[in-house]
Amino acid sequence: MIYLIGIVITSFLLIILLTKKGKSLADKILFSWLCVILVQLILFSIISSNHYLEFPYLLGLEIPFPLLHGPFLFLYTSVLTTGHFGKPKIYLHFLPYFLAFIATIPFISLSLEEKILVYQNEGEGFETVSTLIFVGIILSGITYTILSLRALAIHKKRIKDNFSSLEKINLQWLFRLVIGLACIWVLAFFADDEIIFSSVVLFVVFIGFYGIKQVGIFTNPQAFEFSSTIGSNKSAELPHAQPENSKYEKSTLTDRQLRTIHAELVHVMKQKKLFLTPELTLTMHAEELETHPNTLSQVINSIEQKNFFDYVNTLRIEEFKERIAIPDNQKFTLLSLAFACGFNSKTSFNRNFKNLTGKSPSEYLKENKAMLE
Repeated sequence: MIYLIGIVITSFLLIILLTKKGKSLADKILFSWLCVILVQLILFSIISSNHYLEFPYLLGLEIPFPLLHGPFLFLYTSVLTTGHFGKPKIYLHFLPYFLAFIATIPFISLSLEEKILVYQNEGEGFETVSTLIFVGIILSGITYTILSLRALAIHKKRIKDNFSSLEKINLQWLFRLVIGLACIWVLAFFADDEIIFSSVVLFVVFIGFYGIKQVGIFTNPQAFEFSSTIGSNKSAELPHAQPENSKYEKSTLTDRQLRTIHAELVHVMKQKKLFLTPELTLTMHAEELETHPNTLSQVINSIEQKNFFDYVNTLRIEEFKERIAIPDNQKFTLLSLAFACGFNSKTSFNRNFKNLTGKSPSEYLKENKAMLE
């Protein structure tokens, strides 16, 4: 029954993607991935219910399918975090699947009666091939989980260097997706096929939940906003994620020039308070200073010892502290003051306040005897 639920949900998600207007590259990859999951669920439901006796020619086709999930996960993550993937190398990711498929040809070539007999005897005569494919599946799961998490970590660092608000582009739901698939690979170590495929069904439900309820995968264009920028010609204007000690090695800026630009930065922030703009970006700020985004990023990183995100939100927190100290502002609510200081959500304000001060807003207000509405 649970496999039927998974098949129905996967088919429903495929219809949503198929009918979506203006499909992105990420949509197309997800569509292909869901097609693979759908076929795998159908094959396993047939085999687990003993209907394979009616369709013995399908036996063996499902064996290498798990080797497709790692590559699809990584390609999907890569496109969402960078806007592209290396086309010349894309086929290499699927090489293990084709090798595993070739390894199953001796079994697939058997007569229908012989194939049924092998299945009924739990793969007798093909133990070596089964073990090698199983090891390959586990190694693939570990490798692509690490690669996907690494891509997300680089993405997180990159957006913190360029944006002051992360709610629409932090891809936290994708991190959960990676962890969810990693859990399925862990189950492959000790669980039987029914438990593993039941978890696959839950994984599909997970995709549907974040795609429809949370509006994160299928319908939210902002989810792709940053990756689209990276994939465009404007990407040259954005600092690339590199180790801090090597990020600005080729910079020709002198310490005096850095200090001069920093002084201009401080002056503009005090006079115009650009940090009050909720969607402020590094590029917007650089245009105000008439300097290159890479240059401004170097100034903030080198002198402030912060990324752009932390720098701007530190100023917002300081502005909030100043405002609550003014008696006339006691009539406002905490949230209204937070919004006035540039934050665009209660969650963002609370998280940044706690991270930057070590205290929650309510704790700070209590310590400073500030009373807000």
